[in-house]
Amino acid sequence: MSAKKTRILVVDDDVRMLRVMRRVLELEGYDVQKSADGQSALNFLDENTPDLILLDIMMPGMDGLTVCKRIREFSPVPIIMVTAMDDDEEKVLGLDAGADDYIAKPFSSKELAARVRATLRRAKRWEERKRETFSRDGLEIVYTSHKATLNSQELDLTATEYRLLSYLAINAGRVLTPDQILEKVWGDDYVGEHEMLRVNITRLRQKLGEDSKNPMFILTKHDMGYTIEKESSSK
Repeated sequence: MSAKKTRILVVDDDVRMLRVMRRVLELEGYDVQKSADGQSALNFLDENTPDLILLDIMMPGMDGLTVCKRIREFSPVPIIMVTAMDDDEEKVLGLDAGADDYIAKPFSSKELAARVRATLRRAKRWEERKRETFSRDGLEIVYTSHKATLNSQELDLTATEYRLLSYLAINAGRVLTPDQILEKVWGDDYVGEHEMLRVNITRLRQKLGEDSKNPMFILTKHDMGYTIEKESSSK
């Protein structure tokens, strides 16, 4: 029996762009499904679970940011937002909505394939952990099941937020520089993307219910980086 192909959902109202992305990704060996608008994408997700979603921001009706927020209400599936060229505001809005990465138009076939591979690789990289749990002050991370809870309530984290929190927890007690975190959580190509890290740290702190001026878990060491203090107990 042949191995199951990695499934990617491409969402874009531009028929030509849909055709191009589908051709590139199928040549890479992926099973590519497509939707021409946000609502049809959500309908597809009601009955299917893709491994990754490529989601255009500028679509009529329900735009990509709204679709991304809706998806994040029920799924941590990795999402790459497709943005307008060099539009930093769109990139930040996409990350705020829960996206894991972005790619700016126009892009080459090689860049598209590389972004997809990197995002899938990051999602897979966190499947195995040497230690089973992290626990401190009501926060518990169970690495083997990819779950994080706060006071016994499961946190609704995206794949990227979970990787970020896990990497900080695995290195509890160490101050990690922004570039260290970007390299390990996103990959070598993201070193220097400090704004993307800041957006994700802020969003993660909000989900942890933290006061940004006096956080309990994710601490900022000015001019150095970020850290989580060592756990209260090891399991």
